[in-house]
Amino acid sequence: MNQSLRTLGVRPNAWMVNQAIADITRPQKNPQTVILPTETKTLRLDLAKSAILVIDMQNDFCHPDGWLAHIGVDVTPARKPIEPLNSLLPELRAVNVPVIWLNWGNRPDLLNISAGLRHVYNPTGEGIGLGDPLPKNGAKVLMAGSWAAAVVDELPQLPEDIRVDKYRMSGFWDTALDSILRNLGITSLFFTGVNADQCVLTTLCDANFLGYDCILIKDCTATTSPDYCWLATLYNVKQCFGFVTDSSAILTALNHPEATGGE
Repeated sequence: MNQSLRTLGVRPNAWMVNQAIADITRPQKNPQTVILPTETKTLRLDLAKSAILVIDMQNDFCHPDGWLAHIGVDVTPARKPIEPLNSLLPELRAVNVPVIWLNWGNRPDLLNISAGLRHVYNPTGEGIGLGDPLPKNGAKVLMAGSWAAAVVDELPQLPEDIRVDKYRMSGFWDTALDSILRNLGITSLFFTGVNADQCVLTTLCDANFLGYDCILIKDCTATTSPDYCWLATLYNVKQCFGFVTDSSAILTALNHPEATGGE
């Protein structure tokens, strides 16, 4: 093969090309298999084909000066994933599992947001809704680039992480998420963030419908909804859409060589 071939595309969805040749075989990833216990089955999982989604760990949902707190919601439960995420994410980065921050980040003109979607955030039309400034600090609710839409300071984002703005509860609608995952050769997804019964669950359901393997990390996920919503989410994920585990099980799989193996 001609040695002057150059890479075109994102591995593993990449060609090797020059003026005369296009090698479209696409390189295979080296498997990184781990054995991961979940609440229903033990999984044999390839980390080389996995990514973790961190959903909506944003000031508007998790900070006492954000939008949820403004409308009277106790955001204490939404902050519970911070500590376990800070323990888990560095370990996943160390084995090259992509970290994807999936956050509400609306256009300033809200042209792709319907009245029905806006109604969720401003049911009377008189309150503080999408794009409106918060009274405490003037940050615009869930507006891309605003403090309100930013990830909470306690969760550091690294340059190699991937960021995707979303505009619905599901992160797959009207976004580049599916295309990014397919270009990266991802087939298995870890789900974390808030709210478990809303944005996390709807994104997970759509991932399942699109053919991804779905694993909810229980201690890295939370909700400000009533407890029955949390229990129903766990039930539905285990019954219909995927698997449920926790960060300690993942860390054990990563840190014990005897729990790993090749093909």
